[in-house]
Amino acid sequence: MNRILASVLIVASLVFATLGNATYAQTTAKGAKVASSPASPLKLSLPVKEGSVRFAVIGDTGSGSDKQRQVADEMVQYRSVFPFDFVLMMGDNLYGSESAKDFQTKFSDVYKQLLDNNVKFYATLGNHDLPIQVNYQNFNMNGKEYYRFKKGNIAFYSLNSNYMDKKQVQWLETELAKDTSDWKIAFFHHPPYSSAAAHGSDEQLREVLEPIFVKYGMNVVLTGHDHVYERIKPQKGIYYFVSGAGGRLRTGDVKSSPFTEKSFDRDMHFMLWEAVGNNLYFQAISRTGETVDSGVIAKQKTK
Repeated sequence: MNRILASVLIVASLVFATLGNATYAQTTAKGAKVASSPASPLKLSLPVKEGSVRFAVIGDTGSGSDKQRQVADEMVQYRSVFPFDFVLMMGDNLYGSESAKDFQTKFSDVYKQLLDNNVKFYATLGNHDLPIQVNYQNFNMNGKEYYRFKKGNIAFYSLNSNYMDKKQVQWLETELAKDTSDWKIAFFHHPPYSSAAAHGSDEQLREVLEPIFVKYGMNVVLTGHDHVYERIKPQKGIYYFVSGAGGRLRTGDVKSSPFTEKSFDRDMHFMLWEAVGNNLYFQAISRTGETVDSGVIAKQKTK
């Protein structure tokens, strides 16, 4: 595929946010089988503004392990103080077999309390996922390997990074060219930028997608694949995150890299996000409730 000439995307620099915190007691998610883990008070670093768009992010979750359930339990606890409406999944939604029982034990049982409270999950396909997952109702892919949806002032683009063919690239360009949303967020499995040793940056995918993202004003790119957390220094005005430790972890996998802004590879995690006007807040939280990263992306107004 031909590379597309990049134009400049203007976004403001990343500013860390230290917001008013509230402390809450941790409880166990009702109906969830969760192994014991060290309890931490909930410390929220997000504004929770009325009318904001609030969501969570998890990646590489499909293990069905007790630790995955502990992450899910922590998500339930934080939702009591940060009522998010939906969750983005970064792929590798099911490891191993994919029978009906696997969908239950590795997903619906794990996130039962969130599902019971009408939280929607939006999935993308990882390299361990079978394409048949696009038809699973709780993944909300509606039979499509790549798709777009909108929540408030944010347009979300779920891509199939396993097979970035010409048809998908043309679809992405067509959709972005007519998109006037305040924020544009892409999420898919393989990271264009990663400092993890196990996989690292997918430079071929970066070569195809980054010029398109720059040309059409993509603001944030969320990925998984590497079982760590990493926030990348802005690349050509775009903010890249790796969030691939929702169900599996590679301890000590992040290596020194000139583009790493923040990393965490000591435990599993999830993320919370909130869009408030021209500010996009984020918080990464470990399996035991530790805040491992937080901040705000300020979108510069165009002249």
